Amino acid sequence: MKARLLPVVFATFATSWLPGTASAAPVVFSAAGANAASIQATVDVFRAALGATRREINWDGVPDGLATPNNLPADFFNATVPRGAIFVPNDPGDTFQVSADAGSGVGVEFSNIDPSYDDIFQTFSAERLFTSRGDTNMDVLFRVPGTNTPASVNGFGVVFSDVDLNARLRFFDVNDVFLGEFFAQPFNLGLSFLGVIFNAGERVGRVHIISGNTVMNLGNLDGGTADIVAMDDFIYGDPVAVAVPEPALSLLVLSGMAWAVRRNTARRAKR
Repeated sequence: MKARLLPVVFATFATSWLPGTASAAPVVFSAAGANAASIQATVDVFRAALGATRREINWDGVPDGLATPNNLPADFFNATVPRGAIFVPNDPGDTFQVSADAGSGVGVEFSNIDPSYDDIFQTFSAERLFTSRGDTNMDVLFRVPGTNTPASVNGFGVVFSDVDLNARLRFFDVNDVFLGEFFAQPFNLGLSFLGVIFNAGERVGRVHIISGNTVMNLGNLDGGTADIVAMDDFIYGDPVAVAVPEPALSLLVLSGMAWAVRRNTARRAKR
């Protein structure tokens, strides 16, 4: 039996200097504990900080036909359920899966993949969990919900289940400039929440999620140096359309002016 740690809850301000970006002032919300109640207060503070227009994915509305052993479409939470999130696999062939519910007969908390997983995972919001199959790395991109318009958010957070060693988030702005890396607190057999809000004008265009260091597969057991992690709720700011950068806008204007000049010159030449 692994030792249990006492729950820890904190929110911090971290300041860093990154070339080519505004002075970053990320606010980190982090909590870990034995059950959902242990992290609930921190999750609620994070929600409030994002504001009423935030978006959430808790997986529980995913239909059985798109739950394990079936794959979840990468754009399900933009095309089918418009919440402005698109998942990107780390490698070709990687897939995404949502765990089955109790009524499906498949096995809850990914126990259909390996029976031991039902003993190590728990949910924050019952009763489905989420994982990337084939890799412990994945990306989240943002769109104006229900469209293909690129978007950005001001913050993003994840509830992790059974972090022993290695769960973290890497943030990138709309130009794919690195904004920072943040680690979830470990809590064996428990829940960990990690959320980050950027409040110095940065806009997050991509989040890279690392959930453990060992993928879910039959025979892959959690323990020792192997850390198998599932994910529950994703919570993030309302996706807002990425503004056309001023230099690009100026080029568009100048191109339009040049086209108008050429058109008028051609018309005069025909007279």
